[in-house]
Formats: sequence, structure tokens, C-alpha cells
Amino acid sequence: MSAASSTQVSPLTDLAGVGPALAEKLHKLGIYRVSDLLFLLPLRYEDRTQLVKLGTLRAGQRCLVSGEVLLAETVYRGRRSLLVRMSDGTGQLTLRFFHFSRSQQAQFQPGVAVSCFGEARKGPAGLEMIHPEYRILRPTSNAATTDALTPVYPATEGVQQGRLRNLTDQALKRMQQAPPDELLPPEILRKLNMPPLAEAIAYLHRPPPDANLEQLLQGRHPCQQRLAFEELLAHYLSLKNLRALTASETAPALTAGARESEDFLARLPFELTDAQRRVTGEIEADLAQPHPMMRLIQGDVGSGKTVVAAIACVRAIANGVQAAIMAPTELLAEQHWRSFSAWFQPLGIEPAWLSGSQRTVARRESLAAIATGSAKLIVGTHALFQQGVSFQKLGLVIIDEQHRFGVHQRMALRDKGRDEHGQPHQLVMTATPIPRTLAMAAYADLDVSTIDELPPGRQPVVTVAIPETRRAEIIARVRTACAAGGQAYWVCPLIEESELLDYQAAEASYAMLNEALPEVRVGLVHGRMRSAEKEQGMRAFKEGLIQLLVATTVVEVGVDVPNASLMIIENAERMGLSQLHQLRGRVGRGATQSHCVLVYKPPLGQLAKSRLAVLRESNDGFLVAERDLELRGPGELLGTRQTGLPEYRVADLVRDAKLMPQVQMAAAVIQRQAPATATAIIRRWLADADRYGKV
Repeated sequence: MSAASSTQVSPLTDLAGVGPALAEKLHKLGIYRVSDLLFLLPLRYEDRTQLVKLGTLRAGQRCLVSGEVLLAETVYRGRRSLLVRMSDGTGQLTLRFFHFSRSQQAQFQPGVAVSCFGEARKGPAGLEMIHPEYRILRPTSNAATTDALTPVYPATEGVQQGRLRNLTDQALKRMQQAPPDELLPPEILRKLNMPPLAEAIAYLHRPPPDANLEQLLQGRHPCQQRLAFEELLAHYLSLKNLRALTASETAPALTAGARESEDFLARLPFELTDAQRRVTGEIEADLAQPHPMMRLIQGDVGSGKTVVAAIACVRAIANGVQAAIMAPTELLAEQHWRSFSAWFQPLGIEPAWLSGSQRTVARRESLAAIATGSAKLIVGTHALFQQGVSFQKLGLVIIDEQHRFGVHQRMALRDKGRDEHGQPHQLVMTATPIPRTLAMAAYADLDVSTIDELPPGRQPVVTVAIPETRRAEIIARVRTACAAGGQAYWVCPLIEESELLDYQAAEASYAMLNEALPEVRVGLVHGRMRSAEKEQGMRAFKEGLIQLLVATTVVEVGVDVPNASLMIIENAERMGLSQLHQLRGRVGRGATQSHCVLVYKPPLGQLAKSRLAVLRESNDGFLVAERDLELRGPGELLGTRQTGLPEYRVADLVRDAKLMPQVQMAAAVIQRQAPATATAIIRRWLADADRYGKV
């Protein structure tokens, strides 16, 4: 084993001062080996290379200062605190401690020299630092400046910054003796003008005093980009491996069903768009292969993904296998069940229903039909992959709003269909359009189909932003819409009033609107209701028994009411662009011109202004997604932390999106010329990570 390899696998306990207890704490930071410390990069840097005179100190400045204690006293103004007054002859500064011991207070005797680092803030008696790092200086010593910027690392309980700096010092010294293997081919490094790995690591842990601090804080320094590139490459190679593995597995080749598909299309009360026909062709070509389809359909709200999925189900059933459709909520699953029932019953196919809230007798009947194969089409929630569900021959799995499921849930449903014929084909759908750069990084294991065309006759929703001070006008607008026979949504972020969050709560809005609009039938739906209550409210709204539905964001997906033409969204400034776009997509589904009113609490910050402006100016979900990615990041864009996306140590998908084309190029070169290097890159960055590949 080479010296470099030995260092890379050395346990943490090889380092001075690391016992089993500290090693356990470091595991929480993803640090299992000595080499992992090299890739624990600082969150930010502090400049302790210069001593700042107190007379030049300004509020907001984080710096190193030094001086002599003038006095120290305990005061009781609101809460007990220790105040230490110090001076260096050019000015004075107060140190404030809320948590302190008697021995700590005794250190600050008048005349004692002290150096400290912290952020200067305006206080009652001039500038002060609250809980600064400090050191009592001996009479013969000076305030210790450093010869490099001081790193601030990600923290975990029980591991202080000083300890992390000491450990990284040890790891860096070992790296000098045995640098990590340079895994990127020299021609790629030259082409991208990036520094070698060891040089980049050393620089980022201990940047010199003249380093471009702003560039480092933004993550755009060439040394950071060098590591981000390799990490993105590792994840991309991992997903490509997953894709290759899937391609080597078998699945039933679904070659029959052309006539059945034509019959199904002929019965529909509408024509498919060109985009729907194109995507249908891509899916049918996949299904005819003896390998599992791995395809993602992305399309804007209302673009017609569901009917394309239905055509895939027709093809599967015509070939004698079962098709299962899984949705993240009962509301959305039931919406699909109703749509598929209307489409398939004329063909003599009765879709089965399976959910967690089913009564025992109905659930038993569904399970029996699924196991015997009499249920050809099954629609449900995550209950589909739970223990006790046995498919007779599952050939196609369709997952809607796929980012709301964890990878293990999706794998569990796939494994339900694994038999001697292989595994089922998989089709996943999302109504959250994904920017190309994010799709390249997150879905390298999937073929991506895009439905980029809305059905004919759909009018763009007119969007306006109105301050909450004009609430009376908004209520009048609802009154007019309902009087004309229309319906409206009134969406609020919270269920109940909260002292902590000044959002408009759904229950308070429901009471207010009932009082303000006595002639309008108002309903309420929120996430804390039982499923049966929610379903009852949704059904009443769909059937027109309720004219105005007050709801939380549970209506973001799964409700299709063509008669609803007005959407009011409270506290729109607090929501992300993609969520607002999803909510707006609940209207505009009929022939009537629809409107979306974004109600905000002034004054608006710059970020909120930018978000609302995007929605006012565009109905294009892909443009909205691009802007949301820029403003909020991929986790927010996809709506939940459980996105199936990996956690990155260095890379940032938004900041580093421009690297993805080069990542793809490098991956192709490495896989072709040095497959063993690809394995080493994956192992370096993902050895201890959970698997996250889409299934």
C-alpha cells in the first residue's frame, strides 16, 4: 500500500488527542478517516493576521484587538452579565459575557492585558463585543496574530473550533508526506485551468493573508472550484453507474398494445398535443425494450402528464402485466384514481384503490385482487409498497411528484415487482420543471422527457401582487367572482394563529371570510384534518357545493376544479417561486380567464420583490424554476428536503451549475480511458454516503 493510500484509510484515532469519544462526535460531521478532515472545508474565514486599533474599530467589523482591562463588573440590567472595559490608548471597548463563572470574572483584573476576537457592535456605552474569543496575555507576550486567515469549520456539539483547527493541522502535515492521489487526468486539469488537488486543499484550509476573501466567501475561488468539480464528477459518475447497472438488468418487453392504445385515444374527449405525442412515443419505445425503462416526465402544471401515464398503463395491461401508480398524498392519489376510473372503465378495467386509511374489508378486497392479478391497474399512496402487498405480475411502476418520496420508498415499490422476468419498468413524473443544469446533476440515471406545451384553449393566468392593506378590494373581487357562478381558492400558510409567525392563518381567514361574505358558501381544508374530512371538503368544492375554499398549501397538488378561476394567496412574500407557481396552477384549467392574487405584507424586501415580479411577468414553469433555483437553491426548488438529491460537502448546484457540461465531458473521458479512476473518485467522495440514486 502506498503512503498516500495508507493516509487515506488511517483511522481518526491515529491523530494525537483523538480517542473513541471524540471520534464518535466527529462522525456527526461525516469524518471517519484522517483523509476526511482534508475535505471538511471551512464555512468562512476570519482575518487575525492584523491587530486593529480600538480607535479605528467600526460596528460590524470582525477582527483581532488587544488592550488593558480598565474595570470588570457584574450588572443586572434585564439579565445578569459581566462587562469588561478595556483600552489600548487609542480607544475603548466593552466585552459583554452573559454566561460566565466566578473564576472567569477574576481573570479580568484592572491592568491585565487581554487580546480578543469577535464582532464589534453598537452598545449602550459605545462599541462592544459579545462573548468574544479571548486570551489573557502574560506581561512579556503580545497579542498573537496569525500568518494565515483563520478557518471557521462546520461545528458539532462537543467539538470546538480550536480542536478542529488542531486536527486539520495534523492532517495537513500528513498530507505533505503523503498527498492524496491526483485522480483527474492532467489534460482535464490543464483544460479547466485548475490547481492540483493537494495544492487546493492546503490553500483552502490555511489561506495566505493576501487571499481574495470575498471570492473565498462566495465559493468561487479556483481552489474551491477544483474540489467542487471533483465532487460533482463523483456524484455524476455514481449515477451513470446506477444507470449502467439498470441497463444490464432485465424487464418484460412490452411490444404489444398498439391497437389498444389507439382505441383508448379514440375514446378521449380531447386530442393529444404534439408534445404529449412525442413523449408517448419515447415511453412506448422504452417499454418495448427487454431492459427496465427509467424515464422522468417533467411538465408544467396542466400540461397533461397524467394522460400520457395512462397510455403507458394501457400498453402494460395489453401485455398481461400489472401497472401501479403511486402518489405522495391521498388527495392526489384519489384524484388519479378518479381520472383513471373514468378513462379505463369503458375499456372494462376497474382500477383498484389502496391507501392507509382504507377500511379493513375494502383493503382486504384490494389486496386479494392485486395478488391474484384480477386488479390490472392499482392506484394508491405509499401503502402500495408496505408489507402484506403482493403483486401477481407488476410490470410498470408510475410515481407522481417523485421528489416527495425517499429513495428507499421508490426502491421498495420497484422490488415488489422483481421476479423471474426481471424488474418493472419505471416512469416518474414531476410538475416542478427542473432547470437543465440541475437535471444534469440530479437525474443522470434517468432519461428525461419534457411536455413543454399546454393543451389548446388554455389561457395564461393573469397574476397581480396586492398589499394586504387592500384586503377589502380582494374580498370584493371574490364576491363578484362567486356571484357570477365562479369559484375561488383562498390559500394561507398556517392553520392557526401564531405569535411567532405573523402569517394569515387559515382558520382566522375562514372565520373572517364567513363574516364578510355571508352570501358565499365558504369551506375549510387543512393538513391537520382527517383524510375523510379533507376529502369531503375537496369533493364539495369540486361539485360546486362550496364556492370559496379556504385552505393551507395542501391544495398545491391534486385538486382539479375547472370552474375555479380565482386564486388568492396570503403571505406570498414568504413562499418560494415554485410553490407559488404550483398553487397558481390550480386555476386556469377551464375556458374562463383566471386570475391569481398574491397578497403580501409591506414593506417588501428586495428578494421578495424579485420573486413576485417573476410570477407577475411569466406563466412559464421552466423560467420560474430557473429563477427559483437562483434565488433559493435546489432543495427549496424541489419542495422538500427529501428530494433524492445528495448532500454535497463542497459543491453547490446553483453556484457551480456552469461546471456541469465540463463534468459530463470529464466523465466520458475517464469512463472511456480509466474506469478504475472513476471508481476511485466515487469512493473518495461517496464512500460513507447513503445511496441516493433514483429508482
